[in-house]
Order: sequence, then structure tokens, then C-alpha cells
Amino acid sequence: MQGRLVTVFGGSGFIGRYVVKRLAAKGARVRVATRDPEGAKFLKPMGAVGQVAPFKVSIGNADSIRVAVEGSDAVVNLVGILSEGGRQSFRMAHVQGPENIANAASAAGIQNMVHVSAIGADGDSASAYARSKFLGEEAVRSAIPESVILRPSVVFGPEDDFFNRFAAMARMAPALPLVDGGRTKFQPVYVGDVADAVMAALENEGASGKTYELGGPEVLSFKALLEYILSETGRSRALVPVPAPFLKPLAAIMEFLPAPPLTRDQLILLRKHNVVNEGALTLADLGLDATAIAAEVPDYLVRFRNQGQYTNYKQAD
Repeated sequence: MQGRLVTVFGGSGFIGRYVVKRLAAKGARVRVATRDPEGAKFLKPMGAVGQVAPFKVSIGNADSIRVAVEGSDAVVNLVGILSEGGRQSFRMAHVQGPENIANAASAAGIQNMVHVSAIGADGDSASAYARSKFLGEEAVRSAIPESVILRPSVVFGPEDDFFNRFAAMARMAPALPLVDGGRTKFQPVYVGDVADAVMAALENEGASGKTYELGGPEVLSFKALLEYILSETGRSRALVPVPAPFLKPLAAIMEFLPAPPLTRDQLILLRKHNVVNEGALTLADLGLDATAIAAEVPDYLVRFRNQGQYTNYKQAD
């Protein structure tokens, strides 16, 4: 990657900051395409002076995307949202945006593109999120057949929206709901492993045109994950099985909140297993080992304990 120019869309987000750090460490020049260049300035110290450059882009504006990819050797798309709100829609973030990016890259003669989608992407899904992810993959592959698509399961790390979200809920709520008994299975994957997968996809010609599903070493039910969170945060909370239809009216109300803790579309996703499919290409096929939850999660959940990092210390006599 030494000296190559890579444009990273969504580079200031959760996964993006880890990708940018790795690209800079490899000697690449990184153009961070983002709606908020000021907010992305925290990325600049990850490289030498001028090596990491925030660049204002709207994924709905084809002209700004064309300028962002001009002269690039490779393109990475990490843009994604978990819920719709205001001007943010699944169609724009997951379908139109990736299509605009891939078309601009193709027109510029760029064939090295990595697109991060999600496990569960399905054109026939009842979930608008899952359908939009699938359509985005199709749009990218149509424009650049050699593109590499990565489908992670739930991504965990210090800034994640899964372990942190439910740990925060457990701090305030006397009970946590188990949608349909919490039987849905997940295969959480560490954000650093996802970033390493992006790097491997960019550097390995053998990955060209392939789709990889990224999961961690453990498959756990939603109930088991909540039990783990409660154990790590030292909290005792009731886990109450609730049929999804009972939660639907509450989720509909929550959708009006600025950062809704639950939406009707997410309810649909919580009823479908989110694990690597049998026979799929995985992290191992990219030459990578998966990181266990216990290796990372306890370090950042400690802040949700009653006395933070001092919970396990006893005062000396």
C-alpha cells in the first residue's frame, strides 16, 4: 500500500477509524470521504503530515463522489446506518450511495474496491435494512465485478452499538426484553478483525470478485449475550421473554426518538439468526484469526459497573 491513494467513504465512523489507521500504518495516502470533514480531523494524527486528508462528500451527490475518487488507486465503502431518520434512509445509505461510489470508481478506471455490507443481506427479507444491503451489493458488483464484498455479523469494539447499548440499558432499566425468548443466534466479530479483512481484501488479488462473511469464534444466542453483559457489568436484571408482536407498538413509538433504541425493522432482524453461512468464505480464507469477545469486551464494559474500574478492589483494613 506504500504511496498508494485510497479513498475511504465513511472513514470517520466506527469501522472506518480502524481501517484508516491500518492504511496509514502501511504507508498509504488516505482520503477520508465524509459529510463532516471537521469532525474527521481526529484521524489526521494517524499518519504523517498530510497523509490522512478529510474530504467533504455527499454520497447522494455524484459530482462530489467523482472528485473524491479522482486519482485514487482503491476505494473502500463503509457507509451504513442502523435506523432511518430525517434525511437518512436505507435506500440512500445502502443502495444509491454505493451505486454512486461504484459507478464513479468504475468511470475513473478503479477496479480495486471493497464494499462492507452485512450478514443477512437478502433481497427477499421482510427487513428494509437487509433488503437495502442486498441491493447495494448488487449495485456495486454491477459496476465493478472485481469488487470484494465483506459481510460482518454484529461488530464489537470500544465504540460499538451493541454491547454498549445493552449495557447502558441495563444500567437504567429493571429488566431487559428477550425478543421471542432471546433464541436468535449471533456471531459477533471484532472491529479490528473487520479492518484487517478490508486490508487483506485490498492487498490480495485472489480476493477479487469474492464475498466473505465475517464472524467471530463464538456463536451465542441473544439471551446468552445479555447474560454476558450483565455478568461483566455486575448487574442483576430480569430477562423477560416478550413475543415480538407485543414490542412492535413500542418500537413504532421509539422510532420518533433521535437515536431510537429499537425500531420495527430491528425487531425483524432480532428474529433471524445472524451467523456465517455454511460454505461461505470467512476470515480464515483471508488468512486471519478471529478475536474472542472476552479478549476485548470486558475492557470497555468496565465503565458500566457501579464503581467502574474500581469495582473489584477492596479497601485495605
